[in-house]
Amino acid sequence: MEKRKIHKLTLSPAIDSSDNQAIKKPVKPIRRRGLYLLPNLFTTAALFAGFYAIVAAINGRYQSAAISIFVAMLLDGMDGRIARLTHTQSDFGAEYDSLSDMVSFGVAPALVAYQWSLVAWGKLGWLAAFLYTSAAALRLARFNTQIGTADKRFFQGLASPSAAALLAGLVWLCDDHGLTHGAVLAPLVFLLTVSAALLMVSNVRYYSFKGLDFKGRVPFVRGLMVVFAFVFISLYPSGVLFGGFLLYALSGPVLTLIQLRRHRAARRVSGHTGGMSN
Repeated sequence: MEKRKIHKLTLSPAIDSSDNQAIKKPVKPIRRRGLYLLPNLFTTAALFAGFYAIVAAINGRYQSAAISIFVAMLLDGMDGRIARLTHTQSDFGAEYDSLSDMVSFGVAPALVAYQWSLVAWGKLGWLAAFLYTSAAALRLARFNTQIGTADKRFFQGLASPSAAALLAGLVWLCDDHGLTHGAVLAPLVFLLTVSAALLMVSNVRYYSFKGLDFKGRVPFVRGLMVVFAFVFISLYPSGVLFGGFLLYALSGPVLTLIQLRRHRAARRVSGHTGGMSN
């Protein structure tokens, strides 16, 4: 008997070319609108502190104005670190932080210095304040364009918060010693304002302290040093802060001169050895 083989025919459904193309199309990710709340809260608080410094200076409360600038510095240093720790960095946050810095460390210190002392020099006084404000704007614009290429260990030029600390620290220090109006110190304030403006737009390198690891373990002695630092600042906050930022502002030109001398000495040594070999 012959065994007949029965072939089963399976019918495959027709695949439309349009459906196949629709399947191959990549699905575009859905863009979520909104902003990260936590880091921008600190940026807003820093902006509020800078604006309050302006209002306080207009009303003659110069000590409150100077302290508000230091509060803005503290908040400005926290928003970026919190954004990195919580992975909430965004282009909006970077632009918002830059605009906040312009108010808190560009406009506010210039107006505080002008209202407290430079107003006694008339036109020359407000021109010095404008020079500081424009230098802070240029410093922030240059920093924003060099974010991806600059060495993070160093700042090119004095950072605007440090420049603001020089003016605010001087006002706070003099107010603690009973000098509520700085018309007598107008030459010193003028020199400090112009010097801070020039350092901001200069090519002098400053250590940025961004290489410090705040998440890792540190020796016990370093933790104790931090405690002593807080105690030392609390004993004489205006003098310690002004003196510390003044030394930091001077460190840039001093280190630059030392590096230039080393480079010149190295060139002389290389030229001397090259002449001996010839």
